[in-house]
Amino acid sequence: MIEGTRLEGRHIALLAADGFEKVELEVPLKALRLAGATVDIISLRLGRIRGVNMHEPAGKVQVTMTVQEADPKNYDGIFIPGGFINPDLLRQSAEAREFVHAFQVSGKPIATICHGPWVLASAGMLRGRTITSWPGIRDDMVNAGATWLDQAVVWDGNIITSRGPQDLMEFVPAIVEAFSGAAPLAEQAPAPMVSAPQRNEPPQAMLTAMKWMPTPAVRTALGIGAIALGAMAMRRRHAPPRQARM
Repeated sequence: MIEGTRLEGRHIALLAADGFEKVELEVPLKALRLAGATVDIISLRLGRIRGVNMHEPAGKVQVTMTVQEADPKNYDGIFIPGGFINPDLLRQSAEAREFVHAFQVSGKPIATICHGPWVLASAGMLRGRTITSWPGIRDDMVNAGATWLDQAVVWDGNIITSRGPQDLMEFVPAIVEAFSGAAPLAEQAPAPMVSAPQRNEPPQAMLTAMKWMPTPAVRTALGIGAIALGAMAMRRRHAPPRQARM
């Protein structure tokens, strides 16, 4: 259970763009706030940015300020959620790369999950580090100079990484610990290791989900059908009673 005052007084930057994986943003965000942290959502634009469930549009979150407006000195750590689109957009932004790199220079905690380490790779922060990520980008991490481990959570100095939504139960307590400042970050670094091999098959759960996910046309038809059924039920409910025939 996350303690209600564990992160009291801590100020965390959550860096995200459109296309963030909804569960990877919302679960850590709620946990950090429940632990007492103040969390600002930093993005490439103001307004509300769109999340996704895999590739399907999901809910939006309100941006606190743009990355151009935010100052890394005002934060005790940074969290970058994953998703296919979100980190791809962030890694192409010079301002986003510089923002993240500033946390590396200052030695503040940097937490990221799934495809989020793409941003660290593009910011030139992975050479000599030991991390994990979504297994599909394992080769990108190794080519960026990192040692890649196929583990739920990898903590190397000030960088905490995780593979994906399946590991949130282990990842969330780890980032609360890191952002609390309770444990010296340097003592958490694992011993140097050889990278785990690339997997030979993609996750079966992902293949199954994509196989059975309805097309937009089917979802629209189901939605229209549900609305029509609801309207018919309302009409029947409010229709005057029929007169009995004589």
